Amino acid sequence: MRTPPPASAAHGRATTKCPYAGPTLDAADPAFAADPYPFYAALRDNGPAAQVLLANGSKAWLVTGYDQVRTVLADGRFSNVPPRDAGRPKPDSPAQRVRALLVRHMLNTDAPDHTRLRRLVTATFTPRRVDALRPRIQELTAELLRDIPRGTEVDLVNAFAFPLPVLVISEVLGVPPTDRSALREWTYRVGSPADALPPGSLDEAWSSLHAFFSSLIEDKRRSPGSDLFSSLVHTELNSDELLAMAFLLLFAGYETTMNLLASAVLLLLSHPDELEEPHWPHVVEETLRHASPLEAATWRRTVEDVWLGGQHVPAGASVLGVLAAASRDPSRYPEPDAFRPQRWAGLGAPPSLAFGHGPHYCIGARLARLEALISLPALFEALPGMRLAMDPAQLPYRPGLLVRGPRTLPVRTHQSSRTPPPQGHAHA
Repeated sequence: MRTPPPASAAHGRATTKCPYAGPTLDAADPAFAADPYPFYAALRDNGPAAQVLLANGSKAWLVTGYDQVRTVLADGRFSNVPPRDAGRPKPDSPAQRVRALLVRHMLNTDAPDHTRLRRLVTATFTPRRVDALRPRIQELTAELLRDIPRGTEVDLVNAFAFPLPVLVISEVLGVPPTDRSALREWTYRVGSPADALPPGSLDEAWSSLHAFFSSLIEDKRRSPGSDLFSSLVHTELNSDELLAMAFLLLFAGYETTMNLLASAVLLLLSHPDELEEPHWPHVVEETLRHASPLEAATWRRTVEDVWLGGQHVPAGASVLGVLAAASRDPSRYPEPDAFRPQRWAGLGAPPSLAFGHGPHYCIGARLARLEALISLPALFEALPGMRLAMDPAQLPYRPGLLVRGPRTLPVRTHQSSRTPPPQGHAHA
């Protein structure tokens, strides 16, 4: 069995020697972010769980086997509660103060707190209420497609994959139409690299989001609407829990779907044969598997000694279930590195782990799939002849280990692209 090389060395970057003998990982390495799969495959060759040294000097266990990741996600011996003060930024800037609120969300809790929070959310986000958003998603899709210029180069992340889920989650949160442009701008800034923004811009965006959601919650207490978030405001959740829930819904609601849409377009344009007679549910499921929009689940901590695939993981260890690696485990998926939507025909493939598994399974999975199933056919119908305007190997990606998707997706549209249908009649 081969020993995984340091991730940065595997991609041509020098590494600093250290006494740790195992694999090292610099998740911020742009080359690793663009293609982490060789590192994960080499890691898995030596077993489904392995300890690695991260760039910040800490050690963590990365779990790459499909069955073992399912265990990490569902087994109570892996706690979601962060160690005291771990990852909690000191409140010395507006951005850090708001981020400190986010650690209180339900993804960082165990039963019984998690059970209580999830019960309240799932009672609100019922399949019926999610499916009722279909007409509005069709309208928003059509509006965005009409604004995409024809016969020129367009970044589909900025023009489509990012704004659509932000607009949809605005519907879920009941954000007034007059505030949606500002929400989109703040969300764009907090999701961008800090060094790409003007000084103070990031802190201003975080502060504005905090003030906006605080005001939104009070407004909905006084005058609830028909949106899903109004229902949550009128539950037993306290103010801090509602703020954390609002941020969680915002970021979980757009990040995953944005990466799903961008990756699906990239894969289809890179595999034009799949566009001849696309079966969209299979395309969406294969994109979730092949290019998991969540590279890994949230960090877990072992509360006792655990054995994973014959590997002993001690109590108190930091553990990361790598969804992107589990989704390419060759013991579960033949030809795991190939993009083959037909593998989902007749549900012949094991369940995708892109949205997690067990008690923390993503509550927004149904909404993300609905957005993709509506918007992707409409996009390719409105922009026939669309092609990539950049070598896929050169596309910049988000830093690894959390969410995964291209930062930009330049495409060239055809001059004769079709005009999208009127609002409410977008192709679904």
